[in-house]
Amino acid sequence: MADPVIRCRNVWKAFGPDPAGHVRAVEGGAPLNADGHVVAVRDVSLEVRRGEMLVVMGLSGSGKSTLVRCLSRLIDVTGGQITIEGQDIGALSERDLIALRRRKMGMVFQSFGLLPNRTVLENVAFPLEMRGQERGARIARARAMLELVGLAEREDYYPRELSGGQQQRVGIARSLAIEPEIWFLDEPFSALDPLIRKEMQDEFLRLKALSERAIVFITHDFDEALRLADRIAIMKDGAIEQCDTADRIVLDPATEYVARFTAGVDRARVVHAGALIQPLNGVAVEGPPVASGDTIRVLARRLIEDERGLIPVADASGRVVGALQRKAALDLLVGEAP
Repeated sequence: MADPVIRCRNVWKAFGPDPAGHVRAVEGGAPLNADGHVVAVRDVSLEVRRGEMLVVMGLSGSGKSTLVRCLSRLIDVTGGQITIEGQDIGALSERDLIALRRRKMGMVFQSFGLLPNRTVLENVAFPLEMRGQERGARIARARAMLELVGLAEREDYYPRELSGGQQQRVGIARSLAIEPEIWFLDEPFSALDPLIRKEMQDEFLRLKALSERAIVFITHDFDEALRLADRIAIMKDGAIEQCDTADRIVLDPATEYVARFTAGVDRARVVHAGALIQPLNGVAVEGPPVASGDTIRVLARRLIEDERGLIPVADASGRVVGALQRKAALDLLVGEAP
C-alpha cells in the first residue's frame, strides 16, 4: 500500500496565554478548557492516501475547521506533527510553505477570500498568475473553470456584485484552476442551492475518479458525506471519536457519541452488501450474485423476492467474494422480527 500523502500524528491545537503549557497540563489530567485556554484539536492522528477523500464531520465547535487549517498550516499546531508526502510542514520556512501550497494544494473555505478589486475571471486566474503562468493560458483555464461552475456569464463582475452562492462557486473554480494534488475543503457547498450543490458533488466525484488527489472535505451534511467519502472522521471536543468507512460507523459505532450522531441514519441506505458478506468456506452458493457496492436499500426488491438464504456477492470485476445472509440484510432493511 502506498505511503500516506497526509499524515497527522498526535496533533494538538490550543488557544490562550500559554497553549503549550496548557496542553501538557491537559495530558496530565487537567480540565480541557480552563484558565483562558481553549483546546480546539485534541491528540488527533490520521492519514489520507492518494485517491482518497476523507470527510470530517462534527457539530459546530467540534474542531473540524481548525483541524483542516492545521493540516494546511494556515495555523501552527501546538503539539504533534503533520507531514505532507513525508515532509514535516511545521519545519518549512515561510517561502517553502508558500511554494508547497502553490505547487500542490487547493483550498476552499467558507470565507471565500475573493479579491474585491479583481473581476471574477481575474480571481479565478490569480493562483495561476502567482505560479507565473502565461496570461493567455491562465485566462483560458479560468474561463473553462467558470463554465464548469455555471458562471461563464459573470466573468466581468466583481465579487460584491455576486450572491453568496455565486461567490462560493468562484472560490471553487479558483481552487479547481490549479488542479491540486491535495485539496482542503471546508463546507465548500454550504451556500449553494440544492441543484447546484448536487452538480458540484457530481463534478467532485468525476474529478476524483480522473486523478489521484488526496482530499480532506468538511461537511455537517451526512447525506453529502455518504455520497463523497471513502472514509468519515467524526469529531467531538477536538478529538476524533471514530474514523472509518460509513458502513463500519453505522454498523459498529466506536463510542456512544458516534452511535447518537448516526442514530437517525437509514442504515439500509448506508450499508453496502460487501459490508455484510461472510466467507463461503467451500459452500456452493448458486444463482446470480449481487454487487458488493450496492446498498441494502438498492437491493431491497431483490432481497424481498429472492428466497435463497445465502446470496452470492461479487466484487467490481464480477468475482464472487462471499455470501450475503438474506435474513441479516432484511433485518437491516425492515427491522428485526419480534
